[in-house]
Amino acid sequence: MIEAGSLIRSLSGRPAARNFHTFVINEIGLGIVTGKFPVGSILASDAAMMESYGVSRTVLREALKTLEAKGMIEARPKVGTRVSPASRWSFFDPQVLSWHFYAKPDRRFYESLFDIRLSLETRAAQLACERRTADNIRLMKYWLHQMDLAEDNLEAHGLSGLEIHRAIAESSGNTLLRSVTGIVELTLALALKSLGDTTTSDYQKTALAAHTALLTAIEHNKPSDASTAVEQIIALDNARATTLL
Repeated sequence: MIEAGSLIRSLSGRPAARNFHTFVINEIGLGIVTGKFPVGSILASDAAMMESYGVSRTVLREALKTLEAKGMIEARPKVGTRVSPASRWSFFDPQVLSWHFYAKPDRRFYESLFDIRLSLETRAAQLACERRTADNIRLMKYWLHQMDLAEDNLEAHGLSGLEIHRAIAESSGNTLLRSVTGIVELTLALALKSLGDTTTSDYQKTALAAHTALLTAIEHNKPSDASTAVEQIIALDNARATTLL
């Protein structure tokens, strides 16, 4: 399981694994997504992987079970563990999404990410207009204030933005819409990654203004205005992320 915000926190480098189990999952999962272990290929034997990763058979088997549950590998008797086609991967899984941050940029995949984010977040914002509570609004405003205070700190800016979108998804009252968090974090991390060492003030000012408009629309129950603000936010991140292509 990946903690929300960990991908944004890792912008300065790959995150450290919490334990051997997580380490093995990350190494193999990342290897599959980045092409080190191509689709259709057979992974090394258990003995070879145990030696390579320095883990016990129990740890390795549990890691492989986790990856199989994510649709990324398939164990076959007398054949071995084969890497599954990408069409079987659980792309809404935050961990699977996070591995794509390190993969070679792919235009079609980026288009798919932003298309889905737009659809889900627009609906979440519209529902939030109707269902948000005073506590929801206070939480959103708190994170908006943190975004304003971030200045040139991209990590703080990104984490604040992510928390705003998580609060909106929560306010929607639709449990399934909470699954948008992983997509939001990946697209946001890609946008921040594209900025690198360049001046970030224009991006941050535009993002802050759009998020302010979004929260105002949600607070005053204006779904049309909320949809427009969501479109502006996503278009901004999309424009930045596509510079990586």
